[in-house]
Amino acid sequence: MHALLRQVPVIERLELASPRSKDVEADVVADICVDGRRHTLICRVCTSGQPRHVRVALLELRLAALQGPDDATPVLIAPYLSAGARTLCREHNSGYLDLEGNVYLVFGSVFIERTVTSKPVAERRDLRSLFKPKSAQMLRLMLREPGRAWRLTALAEAAGISLGHASNVRAGLLDREWAKVSRDGLFLSDPDALLDAWRDAYEPPAGKRHGFYTPLHGSALKQAVRDAMRARTGLMMLASFSAAQWLSPYARTATQYFYADEAGLEQLRSALKLSPASKGENAVVMTLREQGPFRDTVEPVPGVICTSPVQTYLDLAIAGERGREAADHLRQHQLNWQT
Repeated sequence: MHALLRQVPVIERLELASPRSKDVEADVVADICVDGRRHTLICRVCTSGQPRHVRVALLELRLAALQGPDDATPVLIAPYLSAGARTLCREHNSGYLDLEGNVYLVFGSVFIERTVTSKPVAERRDLRSLFKPKSAQMLRLMLREPGRAWRLTALAEAAGISLGHASNVRAGLLDREWAKVSRDGLFLSDPDALLDAWRDAYEPPAGKRHGFYTPLHGSALKQAVRDAMRARTGLMMLASFSAAQWLSPYARTATQYFYADEAGLEQLRSALKLSPASKGENAVVMTLREQGPFRDTVEPVPGVICTSPVQTYLDLAIAGERGREAADHLRQHQLNWQT
C-alpha cells in the first residue's frame, strides 16, 4: 500500500501505523494528507479472499471504521480477491487491494482503480481441484436441480464419490458463496456463477479421440444411431454439437460427435459402418477414461441418449466461435435458472 500511495502526486503526507487505540479493530491505519486535508484509511487484512470470508471481514472492518475518525475509509487487504469478493467490497463501500494487483481506493480527490486478469497459482489450483472428474460428478448432479437441498451423505452416494470428497466440494462451494445450507441441506444459491467459473476453467474429459468416416447420412444415420444405443452393449452417447441438435438446435454440423467406452465404440463401428479416416472424417468418438459423464445423461426422445445440458454446454464453449454461439443458445433455453 505504501508504494502504491506514494505514486499519487496529490498525496502530501503518508504515515502507516498500527492502531493507536485498542478499541479500533484494524490491522493498519494510514494517515494521509491530500490538498491540506487529512484522511484516514482503516485497513483490515484478510488471509482468505473467498467471498464467505470476505463478507465476515467486511463486517468487522465496518465496525473498525465506525470507531475511527469521521473521515475514515475502510480498506480490505488480501492475498487475492476474486471478482465476487471485489463486488462485495464495493457493495459495502469499502476499498480493497490484493497482492495480485487489484485495487480500488476512493477518498478525497483520490481515485485509484485497477483490475488484473491473472490469478495466483493457489487460486487456479483450487479451481481445478473443484472441477476435477470426481468433483464434477457432484456438481453435475446439483446443477440438475439447483434449488434442491441435499444431505451430504445422500449427495455423495448419488454422485458416486466418497463422503470426504463431497465435504471438500461443499467447502469450496460455500467459500465462494455458490451454495448455501438450509435446514434441509446444501443447495446451489448461485448456479450461474458456478457454471461461469467451470466454463472458464473447463478441461474436456480425458480420453482417446477416434476419427472415422461413415457413409450413412440423414434419416439412415439417425436410425443407425438409435439402433446402436438401443443395443446397450456398451456405454455411448451423443456429445457436443450432436447432443445440442437434440437439446436445443442451433448450429448444424456434418460431423457426428460421441462419448463412449470401448464396448460402445465397437457397437458404433458396426452400426454406423465406421472406417478409420485421417482426412474427411465425419464421425468423432471419444473413449473416456472416467465414467462420470455417463452418470449424467438425458434422453430427449426415446432411443437417443445425449450428454446433459451442462456437459453439452461446457463442450460447446471450447469448440471455437460457432461452438460458443451454440453454447450461449443452449444456456438460454436449457440452463436459464433465474426464470
